[in-house]
Amino acid sequence: MIAALLVALLLANSLQIIAETPALRGSFFSPTAGQWGAEQLLAGEWSDLGDGSHSLRVSFLACLIWSLVAMAIPAGVLIVRKQFARLPRLLIWFGISGLWGLLWVIALVGQFLGLATLLQATVPFWIALTMSGCLYEIATALFPLQVNDDETGKPNRRVPLAVLLFMGIYVLIYTSMNWGLWFNLRLPHGDSAMYEEHLWNVLHGKGFRSYLDQGLFWGEHIQFVHLFLLPLYALWPSQLFMELSESLALASGAIPVYWLALRSGGNRRAALLLSAAYLCYFPMQFLDIAIDLKTFRPIAFGIPLVLFALDQLERKHYGWAALLLALSLTCKEDYAIVVFSIGLALLAMSVRDQPWKLRTAASRFGLACVIIGPVYLLAALKAIRWFRSGVEVHYAGYFSKFGSSTSEIIWTMATNPLLLIQELATVNTLNYALAILLPVAFLPLRSPARLLSCLPMFVLLCLNELAQDPRHHFHAPLVPLLFWAAAGGLINGGWTFRKTSKNEETQPVDTSLATQRARFAFCCSLGTAIWFSMSPLGVAFWDTGSQWHWRTLYVPDKRAEMWSRVEGTIPKSARVASTDFVHPRFTHHERSYDYSDYKRRVAGNTTNVPEDTEYIVIDTRHPYSEIRSPEQIRELQESPEEWDLLDDPTDGYFLVLRRRSQPGT
Repeated sequence: MIAALLVALLLANSLQIIAETPALRGSFFSPTAGQWGAEQLLAGEWSDLGDGSHSLRVSFLACLIWSLVAMAIPAGVLIVRKQFARLPRLLIWFGISGLWGLLWVIALVGQFLGLATLLQATVPFWIALTMSGCLYEIATALFPLQVNDDETGKPNRRVPLAVLLFMGIYVLIYTSMNWGLWFNLRLPHGDSAMYEEHLWNVLHGKGFRSYLDQGLFWGEHIQFVHLFLLPLYALWPSQLFMELSESLALASGAIPVYWLALRSGGNRRAALLLSAAYLCYFPMQFLDIAIDLKTFRPIAFGIPLVLFALDQLERKHYGWAALLLALSLTCKEDYAIVVFSIGLALLAMSVRDQPWKLRTAASRFGLACVIIGPVYLLAALKAIRWFRSGVEVHYAGYFSKFGSSTSEIIWTMATNPLLLIQELATVNTLNYALAILLPVAFLPLRSPARLLSCLPMFVLLCLNELAQDPRHHFHAPLVPLLFWAAAGGLINGGWTFRKTSKNEETQPVDTSLATQRARFAFCCSLGTAIWFSMSPLGVAFWDTGSQWHWRTLYVPDKRAEMWSRVEGTIPKSARVASTDFVHPRFTHHERSYDYSDYKRRVAGNTTNVPEDTEYIVIDTRHPYSEIRSPEQIRELQESPEEWDLLDDPTDGYFLVLRRRSQPGT
C-alpha cells in the first residue's frame, strides 16, 4: 500500500508538471484541448506573473485523484482476474512515468539543462511506455498465455484469416484517409500527385516526367517502381488508384512479417501479434500519409518487397530473394544500402557459425550483397548526375555539415570520426532510436546480427538535416530490417542461418516466451500510436483543436465546395500553372506547371510561370497561401497587359488568370 501511494504521488507530480508547462502539454494535445483539460479536469487557474504574462496552475490534489483513478482501472482488472502477482509489475509501469517527473524536478533544482532538454524531448515516450505496459498487463490478465498444439507449428505459406482481416482494416482506414485528403484538396502535388503525373505522361507519350520541373525524372532519383502500375492505371487513371495501391502494398508487408515471426518464434499467436504490431507501427503509417500530408511515395513499395525477400532468404530460395531485392532497387536508390546491410548481417551470421569461412550459400549471397549494394548506389548517383548535366544530387544538401558533394560527404564521414560522433551523440538520435524501437518493444535489440543490418541506414537518418524523426519518408528502407530483427528477437536472437550438428542436442523451446514478447510489442505499437499516429488510433485524429483532426483533413469543406465551380472552366487542352494543392487536378491537362516562389528550370530558373502558360490558378486558402487577393498576384503587378482576371464565382477562394494572347501568336 505504501509503495502504491508513493507511485501515485510521483505520477501526480508528473501530471502536474506536464499540465502546467505548455511545451509539455503540446507533446500530447492541441493547445485548445490541453488547456481545457488542465482547467476543467485538473482545477487549473490562471495567475498573473506581473509582467503581462500569465501561467496556468493546476491542483495537485486533482492530479493525485486522476493518478489514483488511472492506477485503479488496470489494478481492478488484475484483481478481478485474480492476477495478484502482476500488481507489483503494474506499479513499475506507472513508476516509469513517475520517475520522469522526479528527474524533471532534479533537473530544474540542479539546473541541469541537458537533462531537462532530454526529458522534454522524450516525455511522450515515457508516458507511452507506461500505457503500453498497462495494456500488456491487462491483456495478459484477460487472455492468459496458453501453448497448445494448435498454436505451434512449422512455417508454411498459408496466411491466417486474421492477418488478412487486419490488412483489410488497415487498407480501408488509410485509403479512406487518403481519398479524404484528395476530395478535400489537402493532397499536394509535389512528392505525391507528381508520381501519378508520371504515369499519365508516359501513357500519353510525354515521357517519364512531371512538368514540376524540366527534364526526365531520372535527374531526381532512379525510382520507377510505380511504372509497374501502368496496366492497371490505364484502366483507372486516377490519383485515387495510386493511393489505394500504396495502402495495399504497405498492408501486404504484414504477410511476410507473420511468416518471419512464425519461423523465429515457432508460435502462430506470436506471429499474428507481431504482424498486427507492424500494421499499428506509426513510422510505417507515416509512409502512407506523412506529417506534411504527402501521400503516394514509390519508396514505400520497397517495404513489402524487402520483407518478402527476407522471407525467401530464410526459406533458402536465393533466386527469388535476389529478384525481390533487385525489384526493391526500383523503389529508390536508397535500397542499395538495404542490400548491403542484409549482406552484412548474413556475413555476421556466417562468421559466428564458421569463422572466416564462406562455405554456405547464405554467406556467399551475403558477400554478393555487400559488393553489389555500394556498386549500384555509386552507379545510380552517377546516372542521376548525368541526367542533371553534372549538377550534384539534390539530397547531398541534407548532409551539408560533411560537405557539398557525395564524394566529399563520404570522405568526411570516413576520415573525421570525431565529427561523425559529435553529430550522432545528440538528443535527436536518442529520440529517433526511441521512435523506431519502442513501438516494437525494443525486440530488435535481442537480435544483434539482424540489428547490424539496421545500423547503416539508422546512422544516415540521424545525420539527415531535413527530417529528424520517422514521420516523413526517408526511413522507409529501415522498416523491413527492423521487423526482420524484431522477428528474430522473439526467441532465438536472430541467428536464423545457424546449423546444428548431428551430435549436438537441441533444447526444447518454450514458445510462450515468443507470445509474451510479441504481445508486448503489439501493446507498445498501440501505446505509441496513441500519441504519434495520425490514424484513428491517435489522439490527434479526434482532438478538435488539432490540425490533424479528422473533420479538418478528410471531410470536404467550403473550399472544396468552391473548387467545383472552377474546375470545369479550364479546358483539358490548356497549359496551366497552379498552386500546390490544386495542382493535382491539372495533371491530365496538356501541361501542369507549379505556381510558387520556387525557381524552376522549366521557367528558366526564375519564379515566373513558363512562357507557354495559358492559365494561372491560385488557391488563396490552402495552408501555405500567401496570396489572398488579386492585388498580390505578381503577374497583374508586373505584366497586367498580358493577363485577364476571370470572374470569381468562389467568393475569393480561387483566383483564375487567363493569358490574353496565346504564346507565339
